[in-house]
Amino acid sequence: MAHQTWNPDSAGVLRLPSGRLLRGRGLRHPLPDGSPPHFGVYLLGRTPPPTPWESRPLRWPDFRLPADRAEAREVFTEVWRRCAVERVELACGGGRGRTGTALACVAVLDGVPPDEAVAYVRRHYDRHAVETPWQRRYVRHFLPRGTNS
Repeated sequence: MAHQTWNPDSAGVLRLPSGRLLRGRGLRHPLPDGSPPHFGVYLLGRTPPPTPWESRPLRWPDFRLPADRAEAREVFTEVWRRCAVERVELACGGGRGRTGTALACVAVLDGVPPDEAVAYVRRHYDRHAVETPWQRRYVRHFLPRGTNS
């Protein structure tokens, strides 16, 4: 597939240090103008609405953490891999807590130190991203599989 990623100036698009682009958004808000995603991951405590593009749910109740952390690691790794060449989005209800936490985990996979990832996402995506202390702690302790730290 040819590189078909986001316009870096589009709403909700986060540029990772590697240059990969990834969109975060809230499902309670209208779909942003422009091209649709190729792949979306929906972080909800219920079944997400259907989409005309490929999507994957990740069970994640509001203000909480992913129900299955091993699955979350696999999903975030897939998101990181695919956003190099595709338009990929992460979304929850409001687009801040769960979405910000997931974006921060993907940033860790991209090389941002875990203890700096929340600040990175707040600076480059949404200053209110990652809403709870346990979400911040989850990011600080999120490391790629095989990392010995």
